[in-house]
Amino acid sequence: MATEFTVRGSYSAFQRPERGTVHVKLSFEGPQPKPVYDRVVADLETVQTSVKALHDPSQGPVTWWSTTHVRTWAQRPWNQDGKQLPLVHHASVGVEVKFRDFVALGRWVSQHVSSTRGFSVDGVVWALTESNRQDLERSVRTRAVQDAARRAQEYAEALGLGPVRPVAIADAGMLGEGLHPAGGGGGAPFARMAAAKDSGGAELELSPEDIEVSSQVDARFVVG
Repeated sequence: MATEFTVRGSYSAFQRPERGTVHVKLSFEGPQPKPVYDRVVADLETVQTSVKALHDPSQGPVTWWSTTHVRTWAQRPWNQDGKQLPLVHHASVGVEVKFRDFVALGRWVSQHVSSTRGFSVDGVVWALTESNRQDLERSVRTRAVQDAARRAQEYAEALGLGPVRPVAIADAGMLGEGLHPAGGGGGAPFARMAAAKDSGGAELELSPEDIEVSSQVDARFVVG
């Protein structure tokens, strides 16, 4: 009679990020709509000019960038005494810039933080290149399968049985009917600019964490 083992294998790998996409917001507010809008548009032009000077899809330091449409709105705030204040007009636009050179990223952010009023950084998303991520994912999945096989064999040896033979393998959580994958993909982490070092007007120094890529698999083995 065959003895069956169902196990879960896992593996994680870490690699230094190769790209950093900085998420920027340009915003302004004031009592009149046109000056507010014009100020954001002028700031956007300044930022776009600086990005274009760095943009080179193959060599960098900027490999890709994009902007959203300028958004405008107005609201009438209240003061602490419950009195409604005059109308305040707002305008904002988002900019995303992908860097392959992190020194250049820090220099670019420092430049605009000190010189572009309304410039703020929402954060930086660190990532690998698509090609290297796929290679790493392939390696991690292989190691996860090997981990599952090792676990099953250890169970078999603990029972005094022989070599195990695989009969099924699936993403974690998929070996039962109606089940769904349990996850395990290592997404690019979101690192706030608090991970940077800034000392009295010096250029921003970024300290991104390693990218984690992980995989989990469920497998069924038999002996006999």
